[in-house]
Amino acid sequence: MSLRAGTAGTTPHTLAFVESPVQLLNVLEWAHARGLGGEERSGAGLTVVVLSPVDPMTRGQLRRMAELARDEGHTVRWEDARDGAGAPLHTLRGLTPLLRAASRIVVGDPFSRYVQLLLTIARPADLVVVDDGTATMEFVGQLARGERLVRWHRTGGRPGPRDLLLAPVSAAARRRLTPGQDRRVEVFSAMPVPQTPAGVTVTANAFAWTRARFGPPRVTKGADLVGTSLVETGVVDGDRYLHAVGLLARTHGAARYFAHRRESTDKLRRLAAETGLEIVRPDLPLELIARRGPVGRTVLSFPSTVVHTLPLALTGTGVRVAVCDIDPDWLTGHASPRAQGFLTAVTATARAAHDLAEATPRDPSAVPLVGQQEGHRATGLGLGLQDGAGQQGEAGLFEVGGDR
Repeated sequence: MSLRAGTAGTTPHTLAFVESPVQLLNVLEWAHARGLGGEERSGAGLTVVVLSPVDPMTRGQLRRMAELARDEGHTVRWEDARDGAGAPLHTLRGLTPLLRAASRIVVGDPFSRYVQLLLTIARPADLVVVDDGTATMEFVGQLARGERLVRWHRTGGRPGPRDLLLAPVSAAARRRLTPGQDRRVEVFSAMPVPQTPAGVTVTANAFAWTRARFGPPRVTKGADLVGTSLVETGVVDGDRYLHAVGLLARTHGAARYFAHRRESTDKLRRLAAETGLEIVRPDLPLELIARRGPVGRTVLSFPSTVVHTLPLALTGTGVRVAVCDIDPDWLTGHASPRAQGFLTAVTATARAAHDLAEATPRDPSAVPLVGQQEGHRATGLGLGLQDGAGQQGEAGLFEVGGDR
């Protein structure tokens, strides 16, 4: 099924490819910062192509975000890009004319095999990368160091058959993502970018569209807890995660648990039974849910994208974001050797960027929470967590999205 808006036959000046709700949110933030939309309702401004995954939660959130994009005057083209073995080829054929005509391409996940394949067809003068969670930090670092593009959560070892098959595609996409004489590259991000590749323009995402479109929220007295899907991706032990969530809820009086869109139903059912938390399945990215309200005066999170984005989206509301430090003992034996350092960097950079106070663990199994409010100290349990990560899609070669 395709949900397409705009005038037939028009050639988009800017073509954006998204695979997750947060990617679409950040495309809207970028468009708002560039002044796109509004009167540009002919379809010649920004066309957003949704490369839809198959899981219902993600599709539902994407459909809601697509409605918001159309409300802003943008064209939305929905592609069931993973609906069967022949879907990728059908999608590529349909998009080729648009790819070759667009003068600017916006992507949300440069690690995506699907996006990489599309980039080999396109010849844009401008290429923009918007946030897909904390993966942006890893992408910029790898580009600056001249490394091949590999997601942080992937374990080491020899490349598999899929990697070898798509290696030329990945290499070609990396060249497209590198600035050149005839190509400009911009990174539009709410994440810290300490290592800027030569020639790349970095623009800060302040979530101005989110703050203008939603809120301010009604702030309640309690606390809300943000979930993660790293149990599902094999990075964090499930029993320890549930135990940690229970301790955090009791310590800080949390009543609601905002589930990650990839968390399993069985885990959430068990979590509700063991902790008494109300499980909330958001129909939009958390930045919009929190800004729309109601939201707890304290939002508890494990190291993830939201410790960088929620302080921006909730600026001036009085809501305090708190993050639980990393304890490597909570990681499974399957976790990537890079996971520890990467997750530590997520928390450390959030503290530096948003005045999150640093705390010292009281003992090897407990790590204090650090709040956005200066001088705040609260006790919690350490756990190495981050947003869900990319996974192989049902269409075989093409994994779905990035870490959110």
